[in-house]
Amino acid sequence: MDALAGLLDGPRARGAFMIRACFEPPWSIRIEDRAPLTVMVMVRGEAWVIPDLGERSEMGVPPAEGRGRIRLRPGDLAIARGPDPYTCADDPGTEPQALILPGAECRYPDGRSLNGSMDLGVRTWGDRPDGSAVMLIGTYLWEGEISGRLLKALPPLLSLTADEWNCPLTPYLMDEIVRDEPGQEVVLDRLLDLLVIAALRAWFSRPQAEAPAWYAALADPVVGRVLRLVQDDPALPWTVASLAAKAGVSRAALARRFTELVGEPPMTYLTGWRMALAADALRDTDDTLDAIARRVGYGSAFALSSAFKRVYGVSPQEHRGRVLS
Repeated sequence: MDALAGLLDGPRARGAFMIRACFEPPWSIRIEDRAPLTVMVMVRGEAWVIPDLGERSEMGVPPAEGRGRIRLRPGDLAIARGPDPYTCADDPGTEPQALILPGAECRYPDGRSLNGSMDLGVRTWGDRPDGSAVMLIGTYLWEGEISGRLLKALPPLLSLTADEWNCPLTPYLMDEIVRDEPGQEVVLDRLLDLLVIAALRAWFSRPQAEAPAWYAALADPVVGRVLRLVQDDPALPWTVASLAAKAGVSRAALARRFTELVGEPPMTYLTGWRMALAADALRDTDDTLDAIARRVGYGSAFALSSAFKRVYGVSPQEHRGRVLS
């Protein structure tokens, strides 16, 4: 599995929140749900997505990618990475008319419950079903549904224009999202996973994409080889010396070059990679802690548990309980 495939192997929706949002201007929705990932596809009309961070540039310098507001036109897509709040609106100046809180709870800005007043049918929500603005929205509600490695690789907000990606899933999702049939939740979960994977593959492939440092470092003849070694065989007892020998350089040269390109020393990266793989295995499998420990390069469940708690602040058992609850 190549590095990008390994990164995109993360999305596993389970009962994701999915709606077809229909609005007539003026409209504005404030999102404070702290969801790890939300994808928005503009089907008809236009919309703005306005993050709280980066709206104001300093000394005339535009916000970095993922920090400024974006405009969506038909066929465009945006992905918001939580937990930071943001607003979707017909215009950046429109005051919010509704507030989305954790657990898909909907309230008026003054705190009153919406009490279903904006429900328009099966997974359809807004102020009028024939509104000029229609957006498909899919939200992963729990952090365990998305790989931590993937979340760390993404900016708070990213977008793709209709010219930058051409996904045949959109019209199919448009039809499926309003169906109310047995097993429909599973169908929509898998469609959301495919939509996110297709979008992120297109986003990472852009020349201007701000990929994570390790992804860009894969092109380096020395660091790229070391990254592939630890990504492909994390269970091996790697040391800086053994990695340097495989790359044909000295330990000092490897440590210096790796830190310069990736942003952290080789063994720190290796530990993070192993912990991310362990976290994914705890989420996706019923394997014992001993089995996971051996697979990611630790000699015992105790050794893995100690390292895991240092990185994540909770034990592997607590992590598994949280993501599966």
